[in-house]
Amino acid sequence: METRELICIGCPMGCPLKVEMENGEVVSVSGNTCKRGDVYARKEVTNPTRIVTSSVIVEGGSLAAVSVKTKEDIPKGKIFDIMKELKGVKVPAPVHIGDVILSNVAGTGVDIIATKNVL
Repeated sequence: METRELICIGCPMGCPLKVEMENGEVVSVSGNTCKRGDVYARKEVTNPTRIVTSSVIVEGGSLAAVSVKTKEDIPKGKIFDIMKELKGVKVPAPVHIGDVILSNVAGTGVDIIATKNVL
């Protein structure tokens, strides 16, 4: 049986989690003080995902760049593909919070959106 130890990021408590696995399947999760810890641990050891944040250049805006992020979490293994697609992306001003900057980034089905207004 394999044991993995994690720190939960599901809430501010930061519970130390212990995940017992057998043949790639989660057998048990312990150490969590809320249900979010159990859900986080199971997902993290079987299919880890992340939110990607970055910035892109704004042409003709009050700022040189705008902060962006994936609208939803994406498979962890796609992070470098996403960053490669974002490299060199330029958008014209104005940019508003929630504007789609790049659709279906790296074939994930997830959009890159602006997280700040740039006029």
